[in-house]
Amino acid sequence: MTNNMLFIANWKMFGDLKAVNSAKKVIKFSKTKKFKKAQIIYCPPYTLINQFIKITKNSRIKIGAQNCHYEQSPGAFTGSINTVLLKSAGAKYVIIGHSENRSSGDSNKLINLKIKSALKKKLKVIFCIGETLKERKNKKTNSVLKLQIKQGLKNIKKNHNIIFAYEPIWSIGTGIIPKTKQLENQIFSLKKILLNLWKLNNPKILYGGSVNSNNVQDLKKISSINGFLIGGASQKSKNFIDIIKKSII
Repeated sequence: MTNNMLFIANWKMFGDLKAVNSAKKVIKFSKTKKFKKAQIIYCPPYTLINQFIKITKNSRIKIGAQNCHYEQSPGAFTGSINTVLLKSAGAKYVIIGHSENRSSGDSNKLINLKIKSALKKKLKVIFCIGETLKERKNKKTNSVLKLQIKQGLKNIKKNHNIIFAYEPIWSIGTGIIPKTKQLENQIFSLKKILLNLWKLNNPKILYGGSVNSNNVQDLKKISSINGFLIGGASQKSKNFIDIIKKSII
């Protein structure tokens, strides 16, 4: 496990103002000496971004969004938030390509447009990639990841403002995670793909998919993982702090 670990809290469609206040425990923890080896990024629903910006103002915690629209000009896109609005709200990061959005219609081409838009506004991108259980059983994991990366990063120059989050779809929300050696080999293969396709030597790669305080001690044994994209377990401060503590101590 590397230093300067990233812990990204993807709250999905959860949370209200009371939930924001509960995050104050994480803010307090982030100011301790133990926390120097870590960086926390909260990605709450759009409606809570401003509140998170306010309560994390005097901390090292950064705020991101869970998705974005690719069009930067104002327009008739009901219900959408573009990167211009995210930037003006104070967001520093944005998750793009999450499997839940892919399953709702985000193609690799659309994801590519979103990444370009985010980088143009100097937002750091958390680029999610991953395979289904069927694809894994058919030994298509690497070909799926390669296609997602090739098309998702089309005409984008090598950029260290892109963080890669490997999230096997079959692991998200199921409580099932890859075996340690299996995941270690997959991260190694992913690094080779990024080197061949994008000439990137030291990519930041996170793991996401049913990460919790019970399995993170096994996951942290994989030295090539730079952090975690955490869903449900990040919504309760105690659970989130436990994950961070067990990862960096």
